[in-house]
Amino acid sequence: MKKLLALLLVIVMVAAVFAGCAKDNQDPSNSQAPASSGNEQPSNEPVNSDEIVDLKWITVGNGMPENYDAWKANLDKYLEEKIGVHLSFEVIPWGDWDTRRNVIVSTNEPYDIIFGNNGTYTGDINLGALADMSGLLNTVPGLTDLIPEDYWKSLEVGGKIYGVPTYKDSSATQYFIYDENLVKETGLDYENAHTMEAVTPILKAMYEKKGEAVFILNKGGLDAIYGKNYDDLSLGFPAIGVSYKNGEAKAVSAFEQDDIKADLATLRSWYQAGYVNSDAAVLDEAPKYRPCFVAQGWSAAAKTTWGPNMKADAVAIQWGDTVMSNSTVQGSINSVSASCKYPEKALKLLELVNTDSYVRDALYYGLEGDNFTYTADGKVVVDDTKSWGMAGYTQGTFFDVSYKEGDNSNQWAELQALNAQAVASPALGFAFDQSNVTDESKACKAIFDEYRPILMTGAADPTETINTMLSAMRDSGFDKILTEVQTQLDAWVASK
Repeated sequence: MKKLLALLLVIVMVAAVFAGCAKDNQDPSNSQAPASSGNEQPSNEPVNSDEIVDLKWITVGNGMPENYDAWKANLDKYLEEKIGVHLSFEVIPWGDWDTRRNVIVSTNEPYDIIFGNNGTYTGDINLGALADMSGLLNTVPGLTDLIPEDYWKSLEVGGKIYGVPTYKDSSATQYFIYDENLVKETGLDYENAHTMEAVTPILKAMYEKKGEAVFILNKGGLDAIYGKNYDDLSLGFPAIGVSYKNGEAKAVSAFEQDDIKADLATLRSWYQAGYVNSDAAVLDEAPKYRPCFVAQGWSAAAKTTWGPNMKADAVAIQWGDTVMSNSTVQGSINSVSASCKYPEKALKLLELVNTDSYVRDALYYGLEGDNFTYTADGKVVVDDTKSWGMAGYTQGTFFDVSYKEGDNSNQWAELQALNAQAVASPALGFAFDQSNVTDESKACKAIFDEYRPILMTGAADPTETINTMLSAMRDSGFDKILTEVQTQLDAWVASK
């Protein structure tokens, strides 16, 4: 018995030695990450090579980057060390996006993560294309701690969550953007002009100085007129909505409301006066330089984005409240395929993109040492001669993207403040089931698309256009849709 006990003691001691060696070999401090600015997060324990999984992410942008292979090789080293993943992208060009994406989803082409928005989310779920991630969210505390509860709520369909919302300008704030030098030359108080009526004399003065149209629109028109006032409930057309202002989950015929009719009348007067370009209703794409236009974003974007894009100094003045709805939150969503073999890994990857600046910068800016470099203090210097094909807003939060050198705007903090003060739609979290009015919804959307260019650019009389458009919509089942929306809203309110 004594010999047996001694032998067992020796075995235990040897096992302890080997366990200690294994523990030392897995110490995160021993692992190596790619050389960078110091923005990397502490490494997770390395995973065995046979545990490395390949994930494919489908997204939109300017097409596949020229240096994609080198970029992938560099990022894969880091992702392998962190979470045991290698990542492939298919970056579909903007012009091919809708068609190519529909084919991928409808034919169940292999992918693990796909970018979508409020126009695709519910349809993808109804097709059974997306994985229910509700039960896995407790495994990614980095995501659930980062993204506010209301944002997750806005993605609930049938009590389940099928995507990760991109936490950025997830509320919507509209701005009048001016060529700063030109608007200052008017001598008018543009900084306190927060309505279309107040902006009218400013446009008049700018028009007189330029001698040509100064408020440039394309055929999409000034959709902020309804977007800043009504939650369109992700119906696919904005003729039915819920007001942000009265706190009631009541669906109304939006274009028959006084606030929208007043703004459309003002827009018509701008068009007639020549402030709006005469070809607005047929113009596919607006020019980069516009003396004045409206855009969704944040004020610092005038210096970091809008101004540089138009090659002029720009200034942004807020128009209306900051608002939040399912549509604003669902402007950028990444979902895991229902056919994904490794949904936990896919969700871990999305967590890393949203919490690790090294990974986030790689997706946002490109290949370090080629598309960009880091300064000593962790700022980014972009090589403007090198293009990067991925669209940054599609990937993850803005709040872990490194600032560019010289950018002292603190714009991410401004975005967070706007999100925090947003007026939430009374229908936030409501998901409309269109199955009872599918044909009617398609018909009304087609009718709106027909009238939108002349209505939303001021090219036609708004009263006559609204009457004609709504008459056609009512013949196609508009009132049936409105009743169905309200019935579902009432049931949703009662269930809360």
